[in-house]
Amino acid sequence: MKLYSFLFLLFISVACKAQEWQLELMPGVSAYNGDLTQRRLAPQYFHPAVALNLKYNTGDFFNFRIGFAYARIGADDKNNPSPLLKDRNLNFKSNIFELNLITEINLADPENYISYPYFIAGVGVFHFNPYTFDDHKKVFLHPLSTEGEGLAQFPDRKKYSLYQLCVPVGFGWKWTIKEKWEISYEFGYRITFTDYIDDVSKNYVDVNILQQEKGSESAKLSYRGLTPYQPADVRGNPANKDIYFFNGIKIGTSLSNLFKRK
Repeated sequence: MKLYSFLFLLFISVACKAQEWQLELMPGVSAYNGDLTQRRLAPQYFHPAVALNLKYNTGDFFNFRIGFAYARIGADDKNNPSPLLKDRNLNFKSNIFELNLITEINLADPENYISYPYFIAGVGVFHFNPYTFDDHKKVFLHPLSTEGEGLAQFPDRKKYSLYQLCVPVGFGWKWTIKEKWEISYEFGYRITFTDYIDDVSKNYVDVNILQQEKGSESAKLSYRGLTPYQPADVRGNPANKDIYFFNGIKIGTSLSNLFKRK
């Protein structure tokens, strides 16, 4: 959080001197990688996403922006190639709401080129809340402690927070049109520090404890397969944190161009 606060103050200190502001809209798609995808990108997991940015364009190699992004993500074991994962039969969906501070690093001088690549790097905070459907009823998974999170019987498993930090990194290519509009293709990868975006991380716990502490729904949704399992059997892989990404076409123009008097 100290890093986030520092970057925010840095952005404000620079932006207060700015005369050139741009507003950017980026419609696109989002996807997730984690325990239910086995780190694969598959078209069936692409969902709509949109981002809105307020950017200070320096006209030089570094630009600074603050943005808000929304995405839908999800995955389903039925699409996994492994028979063991298919039998696990877990699935989830979630909405992602992200606030970020990002620096764009142009790889060419904007004064000399109208089309050039760039990198992005920054920091952000996002909210997620995984859910599934049980007999066509929407059920949020966080309160159910499906891996025993927050239960006294498992003191090493703390309740995970639905608000997390992320590190946006990525690349893009931008085109300047008539010195008024900027069109970009951008791919933004989010490094996260949680393995619970999909509510799956470690191993199974005793279903009887879940039944007693959290009720039948928790016990049922912790494992939806047909083959019996033993407590401590692998449910996920905590060594690999979950990630998500945004991918889309960004359209930007200066505020003076948007609100100029006719």
